[in-house]
Amino acid sequence: MSDMTTIARPYAKAAFDLAVEKGELAQWAEMLTFAAEVANNETIQDILDSGYAADKLTEIFISVCGEQLNESGQNLLKVMAENGRLKALPDVCDEFLFLKNEHEKTIDAEVTSAVTLDDSQLDAISAKLEERLDRKVKLNCSVDETLIAGVVIRAGDLVIDNSVRGKLNRLSDTLQS
Repeated sequence: MSDMTTIARPYAKAAFDLAVEKGELAQWAEMLTFAAEVANNETIQDILDSGYAADKLTEIFISVCGEQLNESGQNLLKVMAENGRLKALPDVCDEFLFLKNEHEKTIDAEVTSAVTLDDSQLDAISAKLEERLDRKVKLNCSVDETLIAGVVIRAGDLVIDNSVRGKLNRLSDTLQS
């Protein structure tokens, strides 16, 4: 676990608790995602490294984020700037989204296939994953022709490799041992 994750966790938890209390989970997710993208910008990272005072950093961040942040979001940025933690914003966003998904019992699943899957195949994969994980599943699909055939599914810590490439690699490992 990285230091930034440890630093980010209390900020994410505080933002999450406030968002749940006010019923603004989706709005907070959007705000933090936008603020994390701003923090990842090279120019902003240079500004964060330049040693500006906390109030100046807050002013810069709020002016860049503009209407994307409500008053509570601006307050979070102020507190993080005062504590010299604005660089942790991307990790705060990741932790917040993790808490949000846990709260809503959802999970993102990466589905990589050798060919584009049709809707019935995606529905079947989604239904099986929802049954297995006891969560609502959001599929993010991509195509990787090097798989030869089949799919690789990643959902949290779960990895299901049902590709021909994966089977060939496992067969190779077995033959070599």
